[in-house]
Amino acid sequence: MHKVYIVGAGPGAPDLITVRGMDLLRRADVLIYAGSLVNPALVEESGAGLKLDSWGMALPEIVGTIEEHVRAGKLVVRLHSGDPALYGAIVEQMAELRQRGIEAEIVPGVSSLFAAAAALETQFTLRDVSESLIVTRPAGATLAEDRIAEFSRLGQTLVVFLGTERMEEVLARAECPSDTPAAVVYHASWPDQKVVRGTVADIAAKARAAGIERTALIVIGKVVNPATSGFGRSVLYS
Repeated sequence: MHKVYIVGAGPGAPDLITVRGMDLLRRADVLIYAGSLVNPALVEESGAGLKLDSWGMALPEIVGTIEEHVRAGKLVVRLHSGDPALYGAIVEQMAELRQRGIEAEIVPGVSSLFAAAAALETQFTLRDVSESLIVTRPAGATLAEDRIAEFSRLGQTLVVFLGTERMEEVLARAECPSDTPAAVVYHASWPDQKVVRGTVADIAAKARAAGIERTALIVIGKVVNPATSGFGRSVLYS
């Protein structure tokens, strides 16, 4: 069977890739990686003789490159940032590959979502505070309409991907109380990680003052400040 491996690189720190992912990375003959979103240290770790940055490559070019090398008997790894299941655009790649008789094996990765929780020293689901986690992104060039206002009214943990450039707009449309805790986590797990805490009312200004313009997650909810959230004890420890 012709096969390509779609691997989650993790959130940034090179040692947060899975053991399976690192094994494939080291054994790869061809590596196609997702540009600057992947830590260069992981690209260096790969033993691939051919390493291609997919930034600027159109889908047919990526799929064609994968097909060429898979059919030549090469071990091909397509390296995505974080976990490929979250905003990874893998299903369309897999559909094209399947039409060409190539199967894809997905190796999960650690999402920046979870690296952000670690940076905040919190948990997104917290007893008596939030039993649900909502992951979304704002409307933009590739999304006509979002549900940020609706989601923000639910009182649960809300994490917004791909919203840093329009941070002010995203926060202005949130319909939860303006004093709801919020945070912006830039480059979670990278050496230049930044964590900024505030409220829905002031977090955008604080994040801009810290120099955050891109590649960050917006977190809204009381779990941002667990010590003052009024959380209940888990029955696990009762």
